[in-house]
Amino acid sequence: MFLYLFCKAISQNFCSIDELFNYIRSIAFPDWAYKPESSPGSRQIQLWHFILELLQKEEYQSVISWQGEYGEFVIKDPDEVAKLWGLRKCKPHMNYDKLSRALRYYYNKRILHKTKGKRFTYKFNFSKVVLVNYPLGRDGNMVATTPYLIVY
Repeated sequence: MFLYLFCKAISQNFCSIDELFNYIRSIAFPDWAYKPESSPGSRQIQLWHFILELLQKEEYQSVISWQGEYGEFVIKDPDEVAKLWGLRKCKPHMNYDKLSRALRYYYNKRILHKTKGKRFTYKFNFSKVVLVNYPLGRDGNMVATTPYLIVY
């Protein structure tokens, strides 16, 4: 799927590498990839999705932000991220040790991994995120329906 999207991006004849990068980024991080916030205390949101929510909002740039390679992010204030996660899940005793244990659960699922040699830095494995409800039509182009993300 990624190869298909990459080849399609290259075929657009962009004038600069920045235009190509922005196009690919818009595909990998489309607005609909970010679910609307779940209600506080909701058990439905998963930690990786909560992290994407924080990364999307400018008000949390001092706490967590994108960095370095594509999909890489750094937790600048681990205690604050843990506190925010605890508030969302109604877990007042949440701390970074507990949150990082939950993040390690995603290593085996290959959703994200720790960046070696960089403290509090992780990287999403977006190849594990699949577009669902975007079937290919007979002409090979995607048929727009209501898309959503799953992780396998």
